[in-house]
Amino acid sequence: MSVPLSQMWAVAAYVLRQRLRGRRRYPLVLMLEPLFRCNLACAGCGKIQYPPQILRKHLSVEQCLRAVEECGAPMVSIPGGEPLMYPEIGPLVRELVARKKYVYLCTNAILLGEKLAAGLFEPSKYLSFSVHMDGLRAEHDEAVCREGVFEEAVAGIREALARGFRVTTNTTLFEGTNPLRMREFFDAMMDLGVEGMMISPGYSYSKAPDQEHFLRRQRAHELFSRMLSHPKRRWKFNQSTLFLQFLMGKHDFECTPWGNPTYNMFGWQRPCYLLQEGYASSFAELMATTRWEQYGQRSGNDKCRDCMVHCGYEPTAVHHTFASWRGLRGTVVATLTGRL
Repeated sequence: MSVPLSQMWAVAAYVLRQRLRGRRRYPLVLMLEPLFRCNLACAGCGKIQYPPQILRKHLSVEQCLRAVEECGAPMVSIPGGEPLMYPEIGPLVRELVARKKYVYLCTNAILLGEKLAAGLFEPSKYLSFSVHMDGLRAEHDEAVCREGVFEEAVAGIREALARGFRVTTNTTLFEGTNPLRMREFFDAMMDLGVEGMMISPGYSYSKAPDQEHFLRRQRAHELFSRMLSHPKRRWKFNQSTLFLQFLMGKHDFECTPWGNPTYNMFGWQRPCYLLQEGYASSFAELMATTRWEQYGQRSGNDKCRDCMVHCGYEPTAVHHTFASWRGLRGTVVATLTGRL
């Protein structure tokens, strides 16, 4: 793992406080979507298919900060859309850092060099640019449906690293992914100097143009087992060890959708970042009135059948890490030895 010790301690202390208070359901990461607008049109994306009048809108900084305070999670992920297109992204990030929230700004990095040159951000242990990288050049450019984006992203990463920023990568994998090419990709990202990598199977958004290449559960286990068996010690993943083992089929976790709640211009999205089954007007209402038992693989909900996405299962893995000495011991051993 490559998560800084200060962040690991902040998250661990937060989780233990929730457990001591007897809270079964609590948020770990707030998924804050200030806008849906993007400068790419990826075939597997379900967030940019809104009509133009919706894509032109965005949240205010005040709305974003109110959601952060309501939720109380120690980490904030800012996806989209493309958050670097949000006109108030600089002030928003500064406010979150001032509140000592660990911020992952999810970006395709096309605009990253420009925004860094404009001085919108300052390096901080609380800020990481999470750059969307779906593989090596050919695979990435195909996934984002535009040639040349891989090289633009690499240039943005290099510029951010040169300026002293934390940089991680975020990779979504689909049917047809070559595990050997992904191992080469892991090497390439380590050579580039990123702090850590995040990987996840794609979710079959109903609005996504391409519905043929989403991974089914058994195929996902096979892919991740081939990719991650005998990992190189130099590979660093910005994820729970238990979650990576879950992807490989070594754990049978259930989804905890409340772990990564989503807030956007429509309100608090039920039940998670991936499904749109209504909205709550407050975080308290989301937690109290969402029928959580209707979601997750064991619920029998067809929409959840093959989902293994990090926003639902990473919180489960983190919970299991601290729920028993066995979970904590397994995480420590995997971290120290590099074995999955």
